[in-house]
Amino acid sequence: MRIIDRRSHPRRSRTMCAALACAFFLTGATSTQAQATPVRYTFAVIAGTLQSPADEAPTQRLIDAIGRERDMSFVVYDGNLKGGKEACRDTLYERRQALLEAARPALIFIPGQHDWTDCGTVEAGGFDPVERLDQLSQTLFADPSSMGQNPLALTRESEVSRFRPYRENVRWQLGDTVFIGLNAPGANNHYLTAGGRNGEFEDRVIANAFWIEHAAEYAKRREARAIVVFIQGDPDPERYERPDRFAWLRFARNSRRDGFLELKRSLVKAAEIFRGPILLIHNDDQRPTGGFVIDQPLRNDKGEVVTNLTRIAFAPRDRLDEWLQIEADLSRRPPFRVSVREVPKNLPLVPFEPAPPVQPTPAPDETEPGLPAPPMLNPAGQSPNQSLYPASNLPPLLPTTPQPSLALPSGTGSETPASSGASAGASQGASPGTSPGAPAATPNGIPAATPPAGLPAGSVQRGP
Repeated sequence: MRIIDRRSHPRRSRTMCAALACAFFLTGATSTQAQATPVRYTFAVIAGTLQSPADEAPTQRLIDAIGRERDMSFVVYDGNLKGGKEACRDTLYERRQALLEAARPALIFIPGQHDWTDCGTVEAGGFDPVERLDQLSQTLFADPSSMGQNPLALTRESEVSRFRPYRENVRWQLGDTVFIGLNAPGANNHYLTAGGRNGEFEDRVIANAFWIEHAAEYAKRREARAIVVFIQGDPDPERYERPDRFAWLRFARNSRRDGFLELKRSLVKAAEIFRGPILLIHNDDQRPTGGFVIDQPLRNDKGEVVTNLTRIAFAPRDRLDEWLQIEADLSRRPPFRVSVREVPKNLPLVPFEPAPPVQPTPAPDETEPGLPAPPMLNPAGQSPNQSLYPASNLPPLLPTTPQPSLALPSGTGSETPASSGASAGASQGASPGTSPGAPAATPNGIPAATPPAGLPAGSVQRGP
């Protein structure tokens, strides 16, 4: 793969074509309708733009610029809606949530390191990280749909009774692509080295493994063409530890425990279940150069490259003026393009002011003149003046419906076509039908409290 140094073109929109055409022509999973009708699809990824109150106005301008893009389906804010030294107060979360809610397209928020794991530091107020995560679940993740002015319907892992606390883990689908968002933050996935049971980490590992492997089964049964996974932390996929049967005998080994080990093993298993392309997108603010990196660094237990899993590490050169944009157009070759876009210079910077909360309308007071008296109830408990209370005009709840068909990339990104190995791995396509032993699905596609093989039974809760 050839890496392009974009520092010589700071003011231009820097575009790298992810030439992954061969890896995404899945003949076995492409329907006649999808071949006849070209699909255009675009989404944006931003991360870590809100580090202080001074970043609110530029972030608002960044989201506004993304909303002006044509055919923008949704935006993913990939973690860290606050800085590491900002106190994790409820008022700060409410203000940042109001900023994200103002986005014109749908916006899906993925929790990150500063949003809850760092809340226990003195600079962040010394809060309990698990309590702060529960607070986010009750506020930012309370709705069944995404944020934004044109929200998308989401399926949350909390709909599975066994994983009820995990509202932050989500799934949605657009056309032939299944998307999932996972709570896997930086700083080694919040793995704690203190003695005793690391309850929060251990329970979340089980929940994340279930969600990844269930997404693979879900995509396989529906003959999807791709899976896209969003996490905030860098899982360091180049570091993959194969299961060691005699690890307990190596007392002298003192290597740092990989908090993303179980997640990477779940991704390997998902790539075996779903043979189509799987795209892993995460934020990476440790790289010295801006832009992004596309590669295939994950290997399985045999040491072989997982050819149908591609990683995009997003590292914007200017986090307040750039976003990652992924476009799909099945009528062109190659059909997928990954680029870093910039905010137009003529877009004004407007100070951010959240809208004032809507005050509830007070109930009529019978002592005030000119207002109707409250209705009297008969002995049966029914109101004789039913005309004062017409039936609700709210529409009934509708089931989640699939959006227009689309597909997303996978493979090694560069200015040249992908390697033949990546193409061969993805060309097998998604196997139609239900795999042997697949759990029965409920109407929303989630098996009723069926954990992955080998996981203990019982309800999973957030640890202390």
